[in-house]
Amino acid sequence: MTGMIVAGLILLVGIGLTTYVIIIYNNLVSMRNNTDKSWSNIDVLLKQRYDELPKLLEVCKGYMQHERETLEAVTRARSMVAQAGSTDAELEAQNFLSQALKSLFAVTEAYPDLKADEAFRRLGTRISQIEEQIADRRELFNEYVNIYNIRIAQFPDLLVATRFKFNPRTLWEINPEHRRDVSINFEP
Repeated sequence: MTGMIVAGLILLVGIGLTTYVIIIYNNLVSMRNNTDKSWSNIDVLLKQRYDELPKLLEVCKGYMQHERETLEAVTRARSMVAQAGSTDAELEAQNFLSQALKSLFAVTEAYPDLKADEAFRRLGTRISQIEEQIADRRELFNEYVNIYNIRIAQFPDLLVATRFKFNPRTLWEINPEHRRDVSINFEP
């Protein structure tokens, strides 16, 4: 009789632990998938920006013959995005592209005809809207990554995370170089 009670208690504890591990595992899977989804949402906007840039550059080229370096920087940054092989490389390339776009918009201040051009204004507004949406989604992505990373590092989730190879994710960080103001020089 006592043996059956002990066996029953062991069985209940085993079922309880198994259920607890399943709950933790399912929560971690959900968090990992939310992080992936938030990155995918950023990716949609990055693709839109990537597709809009050639149009903006074509409009600018006619007006900005003396600002070849700025136009080439945007083109080079766009190429880096296309060639990024890892998430970290893509983050770096996207940060470089954002900085190049800031430079491009700063340089356009010297070209009143360009600023008045309807196509430029429309594309510039569109790119600015996309940049704002990207910034909002970067913030959401970082929030998901942070929560996920905290959960997989805390006990007892750490035990499940380690066992099932839930690895930490990288936050989207801006290169320190891109925190400085854009320097524009109009002298030849």
